[in-house]
Amino acid sequence: MQQIGIYEQLITQVIEQNLNRDQFYVGERQLESAEAATWLSRFLGKLVEHAINAIPNSNERLQEQISLANSLVLWLKDHIRDDELINENLIDSQGRILTALFNTQNTIAANLKDYSKDIFPLTGLTQSELFSGANAGISLETELKREIKSSDTIYWLVSFIKWTGLRIFKNELEAFTKSGNKLKVITTSYMGATDAKAVEFLANLPNTEVKLSYNNQQERLHAKSYLFMRKTGFHTGYIGSSNLSHSALTSGLEWNLKITAQEIPHIIAKTKSTFETYWQSPDFELFTGKAECKEKLINSLNEQRGVGQSSSQFYFDITPKTHQLAILEKLSVERNVHNRFKNLVVAATGTGKTIISAFDFKTVYDKNPNAHFLFVAHREEILKQAQSAYRGVLKNNDFGELWVGNYKPQRYNHLFASIQTLNSQIGSLNLTHDYYDYIVIDEVHHVSAASYRAILNHFAPTILLGLTATPERQDGANILDDFCGVIAAEIRLPEAINQRHLCPFQYFGLDDGTDLSQITWRGGRYDITELSNLYTGENSRANKIISSLADIVTNVHNIKALAFCVSQKHAEFMASKFNLAGINADVLTSKNTNERAAKQQALRQGEIQILCVVDIFNEGVDIPEVDTLLFLRPTESLTLFLQQLGRGLRLPDNSQKQCCTVLDFVGNARPEYDFASKFRALIGKSNQPVKTEIENNFPHLPLGCRIELQKRTQQTILKNIQQAINTKRRLQQLIKSYSQHTNEALTLSSFLRINPQVTLEDIYKPKDKKLGGWHWLKGDEVPVEQADVYAAYYRAINTQLLGCDSLSYLCFLRDLCNNDFSFTPTAQNQQYALMAHYNFWDSTGTSLGFKTLEQSLQALKHKELQQELAQAITLLINRIHQQESDLACLPNHAIKLHSRYTRQQILAAFGAHSFDKKSTAREGVLEFKNQNLELLFVTLNKCEKNYSPTTLYHDYAISPTLFHWQTQNSARPEHGRGLSYIQHQQTGKTILLFVREQSKDENGRTMGFVSYGEVKYQSHNGSQPMNITWELPNPMPSKMWHEAGKLAVG
Repeated sequence: MQQIGIYEQLITQVIEQNLNRDQFYVGERQLESAEAATWLSRFLGKLVEHAINAIPNSNERLQEQISLANSLVLWLKDHIRDDELINENLIDSQGRILTALFNTQNTIAANLKDYSKDIFPLTGLTQSELFSGANAGISLETELKREIKSSDTIYWLVSFIKWTGLRIFKNELEAFTKSGNKLKVITTSYMGATDAKAVEFLANLPNTEVKLSYNNQQERLHAKSYLFMRKTGFHTGYIGSSNLSHSALTSGLEWNLKITAQEIPHIIAKTKSTFETYWQSPDFELFTGKAECKEKLINSLNEQRGVGQSSSQFYFDITPKTHQLAILEKLSVERNVHNRFKNLVVAATGTGKTIISAFDFKTVYDKNPNAHFLFVAHREEILKQAQSAYRGVLKNNDFGELWVGNYKPQRYNHLFASIQTLNSQIGSLNLTHDYYDYIVIDEVHHVSAASYRAILNHFAPTILLGLTATPERQDGANILDDFCGVIAAEIRLPEAINQRHLCPFQYFGLDDGTDLSQITWRGGRYDITELSNLYTGENSRANKIISSLADIVTNVHNIKALAFCVSQKHAEFMASKFNLAGINADVLTSKNTNERAAKQQALRQGEIQILCVVDIFNEGVDIPEVDTLLFLRPTESLTLFLQQLGRGLRLPDNSQKQCCTVLDFVGNARPEYDFASKFRALIGKSNQPVKTEIENNFPHLPLGCRIELQKRTQQTILKNIQQAINTKRRLQQLIKSYSQHTNEALTLSSFLRINPQVTLEDIYKPKDKKLGGWHWLKGDEVPVEQADVYAAYYRAINTQLLGCDSLSYLCFLRDLCNNDFSFTPTAQNQQYALMAHYNFWDSTGTSLGFKTLEQSLQALKHKELQQELAQAITLLINRIHQQESDLACLPNHAIKLHSRYTRQQILAAFGAHSFDKKSTAREGVLEFKNQNLELLFVTLNKCEKNYSPTTLYHDYAISPTLFHWQTQNSARPEHGRGLSYIQHQQTGKTILLFVREQSKDENGRTMGFVSYGEVKYQSHNGSQPMNITWELPNPMPSKMWHEAGKLAVG
């Protein structure tokens, strides 16, 4: 019987026979085709090794072993169609190992035998090794010298470089780079540990590039890796603890693991891929050795060492950072796609909201330098910084005038004004309502103040941009009322944490023993009075809270905590309990806001440890020093939960705050309470359902974050999420109760507006392999003679339109609905019409009895279904988050740049499907020889399971303009399709790239592909398969980069 424990091995027939499934739980999963080659070859490798070793000792043993190996190779020849591959791998009967190959006509050494021995690593090129700094064994220094001498390209990534460590390899590096080989090094100025001399030495070497990170406030590079690439394919690398310093390389107790491409190729691939992604990141700047670079390095090192004083001058990047670019793209979509010009941007302090606004205005200014501009803030310092930022971004040192304090403008067309000055003078200016084309209001949550309202009421700009870190009006009203009802753009919490704009959190979900299932639920929340009475009725919950707090934090007397309570009564109750336990606590509610400043100061200075607060989040409780949050009540609103959480994630200046400790006390909730959206907002890069993330203990959280759920709490949350899944029965219950919430007629749009927890995906979710839909949910009868039409509509919505976000195609379909499926037969509309035909009917027109494309669409006429489809399409359009444009190589084509399409839609648009014939193409490559066109279909995560290291790094984005793609296994660079990729620009072939994250989304639907547009060959390595780097002439939008850049920094 096998040992009890965890395994990861193939189940053989014998293992299956010996598994006692009656007595034991047997964990197993299905082997997927994308990973089968790795699993089966690994399994056979051990078996073949065992068989070869089993050949008895004799004088002919080596020849017998080679013969067995060759017989296996020849056996494979009978089972695969690649004679060339087989013939290349028959082993020579003499049994020798090739160790070097050098040209004797153009020799690089007098004695090539001695030379090859001198450069060959002592630990070889095929086996891993651990260098532990012990006295025994080969020194890391000695081995790295040999690696340098025998490599063709070197990539080094280290936190810092000391001259005493680098000079050990001075001669080797000089010889290496002089011979034309390339060296790339990434390092940082963190802690001032790097020696400027070392960086300058590297930068002065030929064929060498050095990049540094100066972002020392958000430093995250602690990795040390040394990668040695060889044209022979025998790559090696070292990953461990040693920086480039003398002690780390020679005498320190450092651990470094040598890895080889022959043994663990996927780790070498990931190391190189990660390096390439870092290299392309704007976080790392090229050090050219010029005077300005030297000055920047010296200043940064000195600042880190505490030598001299850092400049207080306002610095900004002339190019927006990744998170800023994402917001700018969203603003563009808001205006150009959704026609909304009053835009609210929500971003944490320190993320560069002013820079974002400057770049946004630049798009207006570049088109119209005479556009009138107003920037409103409440402090002179903010206005001066804003003016400096705008002048830098606009490259105009004379842009804008100040109107604050002693500053008075000569003109008012480009103005940075304080709210106080502007409000007191606005009546005397005689400026018309439309005088300003573009107005920015900083800290717009103050908009309830009379002074701000006066500005909003007086001016009606073309664009109004509101900036804030806290999107709540101080008077409690909805700030969105001033901004078209939506937040135009915000930095997602995981992204802000990864980029160190917010500090990480450690979240503890703790069972508080309460039962909230019987508390009245009205208006989307628990009844406050009932909840307050439950929480203050006895002491056991309070005692559990105090006990849990003491158990989790380091010292309860050193924390600075906010405790979110349900009512004033509850806040006073909890404060008294904390005080009785010896933990200084106080209360701040809307009833004693006049004491706010004093109580906040007391918390900052440590006079109290906990401030119990109620409904005063809109009134400026913003204490960056807060390091602990206590959620002592359920927070029904996701927006409010994130605002409350944000109170503890602020990074104070010059603080050693490592993380925010979050204690969330969870009771048995009502089914209406939404746990899922709360946890989804905390999770980073993941396409897994929230339920799966919880069951797997949250493997995809932002950097430095952790969520720990007590077992009972996890069970409560999973039960709630399961109950909240929008099944047919639950949706039908919501439809029955619809009239209790509104007098509006029941339509698809109004139902989803009243029930925001329900999505279109829920409405059209298949049940028992039958297509779902709105009429089906409502229980309307479907006439038998119209069953095919209903099925066509619901097939189109469920399997095709939910996987598409192309504005032009969706608008075409909406126009079809509104025009009884008649359309103007332009070339582009003909493509759209064929796409629609296959989306609805999924078969050729002739097989369905239609004579023309127009006839097949006319057969879809149905008043009620057309109305439903039009509403569904409008909802799909409203959630579009990207801006599409024509493909430069194919103007006026149905397929647009950066939109998502199903494979069916793509095949129809390019003519692989025709009205009379349907393509059966399933491969990842589709060639149209008559058009000299090739389509590449890429699925980033090829396995359905969460993680597959052997397939994860085949296809990914290196940067927004570079994409790494692995060809089919048969491709070679010398001929055939592989050569056609290398030469495609010379032959005029157009190659288009389509990418999706995974084959199925979290709802189980087949995902559509995003059109990345035309790609151009940049470089390649390897053969069978080839690894090609494509250049994207049109950079991918930041949201796509976030998904495709698996190895992106942050």
